[in-house]
Amino acid sequence: MVEHGDIRVVYRGGNKINFREPVISNDSRFLLCASGESVKVFSTVTEECVHELRGHTGQVTGVLLRPSNHLQVYSCSTDGTVRLWDFTDGILIKTYVIGYPVYSIHASPTHKGVVFIVTPMQREKTTELFQLVAVNLPQTPDQLVEARDLSAVLSDVSPNPSTIAFGRGGEYLASVNGLRMEIYFFKKNKSYSFSLREYSKNGGMNTFTCIACHPKEDCVATGHDDGKIRLWRNFKHKKEYTYSTLHWHHSTVSSLCFTPEGTNLLSGGVESVLVQWRYNQENQKDFLPRLGAAITHVTVSPDGALFCTSHSDNKITIIQSCVKVSAVIQGLVKGENVTTGLLVDPRSKALVLNGKPGHLQFYSLQRDKLLFNLDIVQQEYIHESGLEQFQVVRAAFDASGFWLATVEERKQKCAELELHLKLWAFDEQTQSFVLNTTVSAPHEARITAMCFDQAADSQTSTLVSSSRDGHFKAWQLGSAAHTDDEGPSWSCDFVGAYHGLVPRCCCFSADGSLLAVGFQEVVTVWSPTSWELLTTLSQPPGDIRNLCFGQLSCSRYLLGSNDKKMLCCWNLLTCSLEWSTSMDVSLLLVDSRSENMAAFCFQDGSTDLFVFKPNEPRPLFSQKAVCSGRVTHAVFTPREVMLESCEESSQWLNRSQLYFLTEFTELLTFSTRAEEEKLMASSKRLIIDDSVTMTPFYLLLGKHRHEHVGKEESVSSLSAERDPLPQSSVAIRELLQTPAHVLPATSFLCSMFAKSLLISITETREENKHADEEMESEKEEEDSDEEVETRISRPEQEAQRVRGEESSAPTLTKAQVREVRRVRKLDHSWITGLLDS
Repeated sequence: MVEHGDIRVVYRGGNKINFREPVISNDSRFLLCASGESVKVFSTVTEECVHELRGHTGQVTGVLLRPSNHLQVYSCSTDGTVRLWDFTDGILIKTYVIGYPVYSIHASPTHKGVVFIVTPMQREKTTELFQLVAVNLPQTPDQLVEARDLSAVLSDVSPNPSTIAFGRGGEYLASVNGLRMEIYFFKKNKSYSFSLREYSKNGGMNTFTCIACHPKEDCVATGHDDGKIRLWRNFKHKKEYTYSTLHWHHSTVSSLCFTPEGTNLLSGGVESVLVQWRYNQENQKDFLPRLGAAITHVTVSPDGALFCTSHSDNKITIIQSCVKVSAVIQGLVKGENVTTGLLVDPRSKALVLNGKPGHLQFYSLQRDKLLFNLDIVQQEYIHESGLEQFQVVRAAFDASGFWLATVEERKQKCAELELHLKLWAFDEQTQSFVLNTTVSAPHEARITAMCFDQAADSQTSTLVSSSRDGHFKAWQLGSAAHTDDEGPSWSCDFVGAYHGLVPRCCCFSADGSLLAVGFQEVVTVWSPTSWELLTTLSQPPGDIRNLCFGQLSCSRYLLGSNDKKMLCCWNLLTCSLEWSTSMDVSLLLVDSRSENMAAFCFQDGSTDLFVFKPNEPRPLFSQKAVCSGRVTHAVFTPREVMLESCEESSQWLNRSQLYFLTEFTELLTFSTRAEEEKLMASSKRLIIDDSVTMTPFYLLLGKHRHEHVGKEESVSSLSAERDPLPQSSVAIRELLQTPAHVLPATSFLCSMFAKSLLISITETREENKHADEEMESEKEEEDSDEEVETRISRPEQEAQRVRGEESSAPTLTKAQVREVRRVRKLDHSWITGLLDS
């Protein structure tokens, strides 16, 4: 990732969890998967993320359970390191420095202290060629270890982990790449290569896509582009090999996996169906259909109790033995085209963008979890190539988050464009949005921009939409008295145009008193109260791409960029151009919580970032090549807790965080070093109880339990003289410790348990009698002692008065008085015997 002093670009939130094959722990309680620069540990029961293993500085490319310790896991990354973790406690145990980017990792129980990784070939720098090497991991107590003992095993391999597999517990290793399969035998130190033709007789593509090895027999299963599965046997002798073919998938087989005992073979592809083949009875197969999206990976837990599938919509499905879906872990859905841009829900502070076809997804960046999907189109999506269906292309929130506006469109061949403008109101009971108004054909052409009046104290909500038909329209919410009994609805309040030019962008000022609409090369400023054209602003030639009003102390400025690589700033008080600079701004946005503005500029195949204030000539922050390609969308998200950064270059991140989406649909953000250290420290404080799954409820209950224990300890320290609590009864102990299958009937146990809690009446009466006698004797002794003390103290007091002295004798405590009484009762006759002698 790109670094710039104290700030660097990182994957944070919304990362792909389907990038690599997930791993299930031996006890089937946890699921681990690569997610950006970290490894996430999920509970297979609650679907919650219980740990996030942070430490890598590059994309995590593989996760692997350590064969010699089922509580530890390896992770590899493009940062050139292999790290060993204790995933139950979230602790980094060791870091092995390889020195080269690592794209996948493999291991077998027979090769102790050795892992196999895929790295680029050192000699080949121009072509993308990879090799499989064995790495001897040094057994040293140091946490940071140099692992330079590398030995090549296979060359010209694929970086995809699904193309490499161990067979028979590590006796041999199989790899596929393109049209060639290579099997390496460790004892013989020899490899055999098998090739296929590019096309079969019926025209199918024979390219290898994935591989799996039988755990107990010499059988290798390979998947192919044409949907076929081949089972290879007798490959120990190259000339005598055979294979059989299985065919159910109509397209590419993306993943294969044998069950731990080798009785079944699992396969998945674009059909969203998990297929379970009976080994040696391939005619018998079971199906689990309608999993929601194309399957990218299939894996099985070590005990065979759980199956797991990764999907193209960034989802992981946990299945109980191919019978039913038990859990779904949904990540941020990343489609091919995010037409709505990146939005922030003012209520939940969730990131909102295109999700499943016809839906908007609400994704929590703080919890890194999908909250819910909102069905906008409300039509069943048909998975058929070439079929045009309704798509959500625009969305906008008002300042309070109560209203949501969406635009959906469909363009069919030889048919007019279908447009729908929908306005949704937030329902407090369902905690979701409910459709309020639908406007069919709000414009005669595609809608280019849409925005709400963002004034917090605005009495009426106003929505403005601009279209290629040369008009912009203002929509307002009508009062309930002038509408039907269903409540208020939205209607068009004004239609504006300017000399037949096409409006491409629009925005409201922070206080809602001005509306700016960009008509190709002209910026027009309107009054929303009277819809009067106030002024037009000139600029250098070029169609306007972006318009943004300044915030807070910079609210008098209006900034815009055009397709002629110019960024202009106008002063609205003087209606003149304040300054302009030559910049190819592809995206311009403003932070609503500060005066800061961000400009993404595309140059030489990468995107640069400039953060600035409109009234200052020097930018607050600038960074070259934050990512390759163009930045398509970006948004400032408010922070829950303000950062206290002292560095001048990172103060613009104190109130808000900047997220941006690349043309490769990668969601990235900027992070400070202090923020990452804080995240690392917080992750180390989380420790999982071995018997309880870490959930939000458990965290709350555990905190309450710790507070309760702390209070009990403080109370016990204050009342140390309190009598100890009674021990548990024999009946309760026997009831809890006796095995359930030998216990008597519940009715008998209930009566026995109730009797054990009763106290005998005779015993209590005798105890009370003895207590009363002791109290009476102590009272008599106290009375006699008081008489003696008074007789002794009176002459002493008289003598003191004679001497004119005041009595300053200290008062005795009850314990000291009790000790004096005990000493007085002792028999001192033995002293007289000593004196007589």
